[in-house]
Amino acid sequence: MTIDLAAAETFLHTHARLLDRHRLRLLLGDGDEQAAVSALLGYRNTDGGFGNGLEPDLRARQSQPACALHAFEVFADIAPATSGHAARLCDWLAGVTLADGGLPFALPVGNPAGCAPFWLAADPNTSSLQISAIVAANAHQVARHDPEVAAHPWLASVTDYCESAIRAVRDRTPHAIELAFAVRFVDELHASAPARGEELLALLARHLPADGLVHVRGGTEEEFMRPLDFSPLPGIPSRELFRSEVIESELDALARRQQDDGGWPVDFNSYSPAARLEWRGYATVQAVWILRGNGLLPRSPQRAGG
Repeated sequence: MTIDLAAAETFLHTHARLLDRHRLRLLLGDGDEQAAVSALLGYRNTDGGFGNGLEPDLRARQSQPACALHAFEVFADIAPATSGHAARLCDWLAGVTLADGGLPFALPVGNPAGCAPFWLAADPNTSSLQISAIVAANAHQVARHDPEVAAHPWLASVTDYCESAIRAVRDRTPHAIELAFAVRFVDELHASAPARGEELLALLARHLPADGLVHVRGGTEEEFMRPLDFSPLPGIPSRELFRSEVIESELDALARRQQDDGGWPVDFNSYSPAARLEWRGYATVQAVWILRGNGLLPRSPQRAGG
């Protein structure tokens, strides 16, 4: 397995967002936490939420739950440093959380330019397990080192919603992305509530085939949630859902997907040329994070991420 880290860095410097360039530097152990947060704040709105294309296919200015999940990724990257903007993001999320404790898939969009149609068609009055689970999972990562986020009542509320919604999954077939994000949430829940985490993981496991490949309904023919989307790192409960040879094969395939330009591709459609490059930059950071976290790249000072 051969990874060209220098080529990956060159790809990011050439094509990616400043934010993802800072994220990679943090991952490689030579980043600047404050610089990464400063890059993130370019997407922040005065209401405390994040918008402005932080989710590449949702380019509208307004703050959105999908942008919150990416903001929490950066707040996890800077650990053990903290930012007061993380708790203020929880304040914003509390303000848009619905009565059942869940988040809507998306809020109304002012300017639809460059936005994927599924964001535009979302019902802002219905909670979405898909978006709630991944926002909550990433917030729990931040809560490990940020006591303000850990103690925030919004995090407890959305956690209760996700647990309830996952129990209801037994009565239907979840969308592939919803399933992957629910598994990621359960891995985070397991750290503080092992018994509940094991119960919920068993419910979700019923929907996972042995090879861990779940086609994304409504996506391209090649678009799948794969084992590393469900369980990116060793040592977490969801790894028990996959045979070791499945994980090894997926890690090898991930390494081999590095392109000649140094970056990693994506297997889904983008809705603007800018979004396509931004997703590739994001995917490149994710690939390096996963490969390093699985012990397949030289290690440098440990950072949180993903």
